[in-house]
Parts: sequence; structure tokens; C-alpha cells
Amino acid sequence: MDYDDLLAARDVLGDFPVTTPATFSRWLSDLAGTDVYLKCENLQRTGSFKPRGAYVRLARLTSEERAQGVVAASAGNHAQGVALAASLLRAKATIFMPDGAAIPKVAATQGYGAHVEFAGPNISTALVAAQEFAAKTGAIFIHPFDHSDVIAGQGTVALEILEQVPDVRTILVPLGGGGLAAGVAAIRTKYPEIKVVGVQAERAAAFPESLQQGAPYEIQLGATMADGIAVGRPGDLTYALVSELVDEVVTVGEESMSQSLLLLLERAKMLVEPSGAAGVAALLESPRRFEGPVVPILSGGNIDSLILLQVIRHGLAAAGRFLMFRVRISDRPGELMRLLTDLAAMQLNVLNIHHDRASASMGVDQVEVQMQVATRGIEHRELVKKRLGELGYDLGDSL
Repeated sequence: MDYDDLLAARDVLGDFPVTTPATFSRWLSDLAGTDVYLKCENLQRTGSFKPRGAYVRLARLTSEERAQGVVAASAGNHAQGVALAASLLRAKATIFMPDGAAIPKVAATQGYGAHVEFAGPNISTALVAAQEFAAKTGAIFIHPFDHSDVIAGQGTVALEILEQVPDVRTILVPLGGGGLAAGVAAIRTKYPEIKVVGVQAERAAAFPESLQQGAPYEIQLGATMADGIAVGRPGDLTYALVSELVDEVVTVGEESMSQSLLLLLERAKMLVEPSGAAGVAALLESPRRFEGPVVPILSGGNIDSLILLQVIRHGLAAAGRFLMFRVRISDRPGELMRLLTDLAAMQLNVLNIHHDRASASMGVDQVEVQMQVATRGIEHRELVKKRLGELGYDLGDSL
């Protein structure tokens, strides 16, 4: 896989993919001490980079192979990429998805014309079902990352980055199975001065262990919000390319990803899924680590609304924007009003409140109030804690 393979893939793609913007980010640039540009593949057709590789793979099939139909297994982004590419190239697509796949992703996949089958509790069972379907029907299995055509297609993102940020020095790439990272890193066969850094979720980091072992190694996945890059084992081809061409693989935590998603919403007005925000999370954790200009790839923006709500809440908590505490006050008229007045004076907004008289540990003249309030950040939260103590409130060990 080299730079010429990316050029050939771009010729195959033609005007199919959107040339997504590389937007200058002032707030990240100030944080990193160098220019930072966001490559917005969340604005790509279907909401992720995946159609690039899927289209190249399908376009290079013979007409006879396309006539047999294609099959894939995916919980979301790859499913939509294959479905869209198949509809444009007039191939029948069957997608196997886990039983719990997000409803919007299922609906979008069907909306592009694919037939969806549900197959078990996770992507592994869906993958087995897809491969069995391919063996039974002769349909062509479209791997989500471990195929040279898919990798080359995904790597066309890097060609756009070179045109949009000619002096780029570091590209931060969300890393799951390795298709996007391997494709992007192929630019280093012509531009070795550009560093490509793969970013994995700490709880789903198969590449560090594989690189240490010297071969693809399967790990036990932990629970992570970054489902788009939660892959238990690198592909054989992607492992070889990543180990050869990617400069470094780093991992990021759940809090960093949730804060990144929240900041991208607030500061960049970008809706990005947790896995797509992994590159920004790497900047938040190590702002001065990477030579600039730096380009994090926002690899996708497909996120279920309920999950988005949970991640936003997690991000707000991690950013110090929530405070939960319990306070005991006298059980007499006006005491709760006094507490609320004191909170208002500290510019706090009450989100939830629970008034409890039933605890056996309280005195007969006491009530316990459990509260969740919105603060303006970590410093404000610490000031609130200090001020509540100064005002004489009995907080116990709730803080």
C-alpha cells in the first residue's frame, strides 16, 4: 500500500464522496500551542468516512460479482457505507446487524436500499452470520477494514488533508480495526515527514498489545462509549500496514472522549460520535505532545440520541459542570428556602432535589436534602463546596 494506491482509489471514487472541510480550530490551537484543523468526515455522506472504502471495493468487483450481491456485518457506519455504495452501483446488499443495533442506524441502512437481517447479541455473531450467508449464496463479503481496496478508499481522506493543510505535520486518526489509519498512513510513502498517530479507546485497545506481541492479538473488549473503534483484533493486512507506517499508537480514556464530544458541540458546533472524537481526546490529554500543524480526523457523527444524552451528561460531569451533594437542615419552615437562596447567590441552577425525612440516622428535627446543581466548571464547583462549609451546612461525607 503506497501513495499511488491512494491516487488510484481517488480516480475510482470520482465525485462520489463529499470533499469534507478541514476547519481551523482556534480553541484547540490555543490549547495545543500550534495550528489545529478538524477534518470533518462526520459531514461525509452517511455521516462517516466509511463509504469511501466501500465504494472502491464494490466498484472494483466485476459485473458478474456485483450481480451476485454483497453482504456485510456492521452495527452502523460500515453498514450505511456498503448500503449506499451498493445502491449507486446497482448491487443488492444484505447487512447483518446485532439485535441491539441503534434504531436510527438500522433505518438509515434500510433507507439506502439494503436488506437488514438481525443476528445475535453482538458484532461477532453478525460477522459469522454474514460469512455463512456469503458461503451459501455466493454474495461477496465486504470486510469493514481488512482489504486493500477498502484501505485505499479510506486513505483518500489523507489526499484531501494534504490539499487543505499542505504543511500538516501530524494526523490523529481514530483506530479500531485499522482501515482508516492504514490508508491515511500510506501518504508517508511519499511524505515521510508527516506523522500519523493512531488513537484507541483505553478499554478497546487491541493494537498496543498486538504491536508488543509482534502479530495481531485478540483482546477482551471492555465497556466503552466508542463503539465505532471497539474491535477486539486488528486485521492481518491492517496490522502489517499500521506496524510499518503508523508512527505511534496512543490510548484515551472515556472521560476525555466525552469531554471532546461536548467541546466539539459547544465550540466547533460539530456533532461527533465518541469514536470520531478520539483524536481530539488525545489532544486534550496531551496538548503539547504533537508537532503542528495537527489534523485530528473526526471520523464519524452517527450517534443515537439517547446515547448522545448520556454522553453529554458524562461530559458535563467530567468537566465539573455538575455537583451532587447531601445536606442536613432543620425541619422547620423557611430552612429549605434559606438553602435555595444561598445556592442562588452562588449562581447555581438546581437540576434535581429530593427531600428525605425517613432516614433513621437523622435527628427528629432534621431533614436530608439531596441535590444536583449545575456549576460553571471545576473551579466554580470547588468554590461552591468551600462556601457551603463556610455557611455552616452539614454536608457529612457527601462531597
